[in-house]
Amino acid sequence: MRTALLVAPMLMLAVTGCGSESLPTDAASAAASKPTVTTLAAPAGAMTRDPLPSKDHWIFSEESAASGLDFVHVNGMSGEYYFSEHVGPGIALFDYDNDGDLDLYAVQGGRLGEPSPNNPASNDVFRDRLFRNELTNHADGSRELRWTDVTADSGLDARGYGMGVATGDIDNDGWVDLYLTNFGRNQLWRNRGDGTFEDLSRESGTDDPDWSVPAVFCDFDRDGWLDLFVANYVDFTLATHKLCRQPSGAPEYCGPLSYEPVADRLFRNRGGEGAPGRFDDISDSAGLRSARGGALGATVGDFDGDGWLDLYVANDGVPNLMWINQGTSADPLAFRERAFVAGSAVNALGQAEASMGVSAADFDRDGDEDLFMTHLNRETHTLYRNDGSGHFDDASKQSGIDMATWDATGFGTAWLDLDNDGWLDLLTVNGAVKTIPEQVAAGDLHPLRQPNQLFRNLGPDAGGRIRLQEITERAGPGFDAVEVSRGAAIGDLDNDGDTDVVVANNAGPLRLLINRVGQDQSWIGLRLVDTDGRRDMLGAWVGVLLEDGDELWRRVATAGSYASASDPRLLFGLGGSLSEQPINRVTVHWPDGSVEIWDGDSFTPERYTTLRQGGNRE
Repeated sequence: MRTALLVAPMLMLAVTGCGSESLPTDAASAAASKPTVTTLAAPAGAMTRDPLPSKDHWIFSEESAASGLDFVHVNGMSGEYYFSEHVGPGIALFDYDNDGDLDLYAVQGGRLGEPSPNNPASNDVFRDRLFRNELTNHADGSRELRWTDVTADSGLDARGYGMGVATGDIDNDGWVDLYLTNFGRNQLWRNRGDGTFEDLSRESGTDDPDWSVPAVFCDFDRDGWLDLFVANYVDFTLATHKLCRQPSGAPEYCGPLSYEPVADRLFRNRGGEGAPGRFDDISDSAGLRSARGGALGATVGDFDGDGWLDLYVANDGVPNLMWINQGTSADPLAFRERAFVAGSAVNALGQAEASMGVSAADFDRDGDEDLFMTHLNRETHTLYRNDGSGHFDDASKQSGIDMATWDATGFGTAWLDLDNDGWLDLLTVNGAVKTIPEQVAAGDLHPLRQPNQLFRNLGPDAGGRIRLQEITERAGPGFDAVEVSRGAAIGDLDNDGDTDVVVANNAGPLRLLINRVGQDQSWIGLRLVDTDGRRDMLGAWVGVLLEDGDELWRRVATAGSYASASDPRLLFGLGGSLSEQPINRVTVHWPDGSVEIWDGDSFTPERYTTLRQGGNRE
């Protein structure tokens, strides 16, 4: 029976995401509803008990050149060691033309300071670029991925010194818009729905002039309109540039503590007042001006399980911030900073670290959102495990992630189920921020290169500890290129049911990593949309109960990693199950607090299914 059941708050599962207010009670229309099934079938492939490939077969193939993805980032380095030149860029995967596959937005840098042999006299030659995905499905079941540069036709004219990008539908018209963070004024580009974008930066009120890096779209006040959080770094300009030095006296990049941090900003979407695309800066009234720290990473989640979306901010060299949403119907946009109380401000030794990228996910499958963040080499990356009430323990050592990342300076990061076995694995992309002496001695013009890393989630051991095992040597030739990696975005680029990756390199090319193993295991894909079937419901918390009693939880989000935006669709790996119906039910906690449950027989494995809030009532 294909039904969508509505449940009252008092009957919600013990693990809750976004949900505590009253729910619809129209049982007749709920019983008549059913999800929309999108017919995107995976190519036939053998189910395997051990989905990792043999040593002579890679997890990822690197296909940037073969697919026509020819973007190369320019950071403007001129020998002056300007602080901003080695911080970007991010990357975005989003469906700008609503054709069912993910397109790509590449953030560009530009010239800094005076012209030099490496920097043309004009910045006009540098601009961000938009690539359209020309995915082709062949009769034999194979898929061909090709990219077309549509920047000129799109109307996008982004020539600022770019840092990152966020994606979200700001006016609920069903077309995904873009927010660009810059070393300089930020930009908001509205998607017109005809293949072109219009610049709303100034009239929207979101053209923050500070040095911003990450940004997050989410409906923090539950009014049905996406709000915008912008995290700012430090008060650096070319005019205040300082030259730092190594102990040997050689020039070196300065760190964030050489400059004052800049406060972050929260913009409330005024769409509910009839002004979609217009925002009010409510940073002061919401409490976000009470702390600052030089932010490089930001993500969203319901960390204390009260049904209201919170913010976590990764700061560089000072304690991180956890903004807990105090939302009530009377005051729906108020936050309290609780990182030290929650145990997520500093590591287990009480030390603040150089946090760059951050990703929130339920890596241990206990129904709450844990946190992982990348750091400077000799600090190790940090894994915080949530106890379900918003209190965190540093699980870096017991997971094995600590010493495995000792030599790495990490930026972009993501939890992704590489092999669709139901356990979230981990990607980190790396690149130094202090020059590496051996690379300087070798004459490298960009001596910050480090290898990226891939870790497999082994699940719990006999003592209940979740272990992460490095499997970089099996990742593929795309991991052999030692570059200065920054942003990383994930998504199913070829719609075959597994997670692919795009890596953005500083002063280097994009890397397109296509997953070659995940599609061989059973999976379901979900897209969550609003009652009109238009906007992706960022912030929705979704649980898939399997027939064996295990439950997998995922958050609909595009933000996280490092200054990047990822696929809003959710992929649930079902392992090697050969059952015709491996799913018992799907539970959705919508951003407004309502909850819906769909019976498992509404879903067909190896398909994407669209779930509309309200049971898909037309």
